[in-house]
Amino acid sequence: MATKKIALVTGANKGLGLEMAKQLAETGVTVILAARDAAKGEAAAAKLRAQGLDAQSIKLDVTNPEDHKAAAAFIEKNFGRLDILINNAGVAGEDLGTGAASTTTPELLRSVYETNFFAPIALTQTLLPLIKKSEAGRIVNMSSVLGSQTLHADPKSPIYDKKSLAYDSSKAALNSFTIHLAHELKDTKIKVNSAHPGWVKTDMGTDAAPMEIPEGGKTGVQLALLPDDGPTGGYFHLGKPLPW
Repeated sequence: MATKKIALVTGANKGLGLEMAKQLAETGVTVILAARDAAKGEAAAAKLRAQGLDAQSIKLDVTNPEDHKAAAAFIEKNFGRLDILINNAGVAGEDLGTGAASTTTPELLRSVYETNFFAPIALTQTLLPLIKKSEAGRIVNMSSVLGSQTLHADPKSPIYDKKSLAYDSSKAALNSFTIHLAHELKDTKIKVNSAHPGWVKTDMGTDAAPMEIPEGGKTGVQLALLPDDGPTGGYFHLGKPLPW
């Protein structure tokens, strides 16, 4: 019998992170819910366990390098490897679509980049030795269509008039990390991809969003469970590539 896959999802105590953890667990994956607030993370994991799913939780503030080391030690001790990493934790920094380039402060840029760009890189680097022990590691960076430079530059694009410099550029930068890491790992079995979940009814997406959370979880889960012949170094929404 095959050993169960082990997945770590950041920002997993609510919203998309919790939904992706749930969907992965429903396929038989052991999920580790990472959350800044240990109590909220454990409460979310307990809800999944009450549904008969294999879920654990760890305290993980993605901006805290000490938490990265503790997460790696926890995974090493309990599982010896990591099969799936979903870098989901992120912040908007402001109301999306309102961040003019001429008025976005350096302080806001730094705070958004800290969580959306620097943190997932640092965490991935810390966990990569464990992912390399997997038979088929999968790294999913939760990006956004708002990270597409191509669509932002196209006057005919639906996002053309929705500009938030801090958030949009942080996701474009995260996409660049996806491309670079996928290239570095191209001769391994590890696949690295960016996901656009859609505009989803979460705290960040608000109730104005057209997509329900279960639908929004699908793209990240698809990329986390890619077969051996699946893509790497791509940018996807529900199986379809997006332009960088």
